[in-house]
Order: sequence, then structure tokens, then C-alpha cells
Amino acid sequence: MEEINKELREIIRSLKGYMKAESLAGIEEFYLNPTVVHGDGVRPLAESLSLESLRNEVANCKLCPLYKTRKNPVFGNGSPKARLVFVGEAPGRDEDIQGLPFVGRAGELLTKIIEAMGLARRDVYICNILKCRPPENRNPLPTEIAACQEYLWQQLEVINPEVVCCLGKFACQVLLNQDLAITKLRGKFLDFRGIKVMPTFHPAYLLRNPGAKRLVWQDMQKIMKELKK
Repeated sequence: MEEINKELREIIRSLKGYMKAESLAGIEEFYLNPTVVHGDGVRPLAESLSLESLRNEVANCKLCPLYKTRKNPVFGNGSPKARLVFVGEAPGRDEDIQGLPFVGRAGELLTKIIEAMGLARRDVYICNILKCRPPENRNPLPTEIAACQEYLWQQLEVINPEVVCCLGKFACQVLLNQDLAITKLRGKFLDFRGIKVMPTFHPAYLLRNPGAKRLVWQDMQKIMKELKK
């Protein structure tokens, strides 16, 4: 049964990736709600998943060419029961080498932000839109996002956090389906499938523009207030 479920998930993911690519080309997209037959009924696909099973699928994923150039897939890291999830864009050089998200200079800054919130990295969950590093850290391509985003959707379904913090333009555009600048989106809660989403600047942006740290801290304070409810 597990092997059948795995094949079914691959078929669904491939189909959704194709339909997303068609949508980006101007062809109407149809939403699919992945399900599997489980016992005496039909249940959402995420109920049959775990982060570990998803991690194994990512390790063997060949849905886009990035698997050919990566050193390690970067699935995600942190608490599987996190109330807060941080979502970035894609792994960089350090992440590709270590197989962990946000471990370079931007990751060090993100860790400081998390600790300033009174949390530790082990208390939250950190991941990216793409699970493989784009060559030379270029921007993700629409076809790569389309092939990979279902992994993120399923991660969020399994973890079921109260708040997601989108780090940077690409994470916000993909998660919120909003083609607006991060300056227009940040600072207010938006919605993703019933989860509160706070868009904010990427830590890499803060390294280049230290003055924006004040704005990010304002966003983190709103998240802290929401988590205390």
C-alpha cells in the first residue's frame, strides 16, 4: 500500500506541476485536491504523509533539472509541531553543501531574529520554496517552482502551523499568489489555506540594507503577539 501511495503522489505532483506550468503560459489552471483511499473512506493525502516520507521523496525527486546540479537536497529543518514556519526562496551555496536551510550569513541573521523573539531554531520550522539550489544562486524559474511547490504545500499540511513567515519576494509571490512588491505586502497578515501569513524581507536583503531590520522586527512583534493569543 505504501508503494502505491508513493506512486500516486508522484503522479499527482507531476500533473500539478504540468498544470502550473501551463497556467504560467496563459492556459487555465485547474486545482486538484490530492486524496488517497485509506481504509473505508477517502482522506486528504497529507494525512497519509509524514515529514520523513516527504523528505525521502525530495531526496529522489527528478521533477526538474536542478537535481542534476545540486550537492544535497535541502528539505527543511526544525520542529515537526512548530507553531511558526519560516519559508524562504531557495538554498544557497552553504545550504547546498550542508543539506540544511539558512546556514550561511543570512541564516545566522535569521537565527538571531528567532532568538530575539524568545525562541530557538528547534522551536520553529525553516524551509524554502525550492528544495535544490539553482546554479549560481540565480532566481527560481517558473517551471522549477511549479515542480517543487507541492512539497511545500504538503510540508505545511503536515506541520499545520499557526503562522507562516514568508521571507522575501519569491516566497510571498508563490505562497500568496500575489505579484506585488514585498514593500506592498509586508507588515500585515494574509491568508494561505486558513494559515496566517506574515510577509517580510529576506535576511539576505537585510545584510545589504541594515536599515530595514527595524521593519522586520515590527513584523516579528506582530507574529509574537499572534502566537500569544
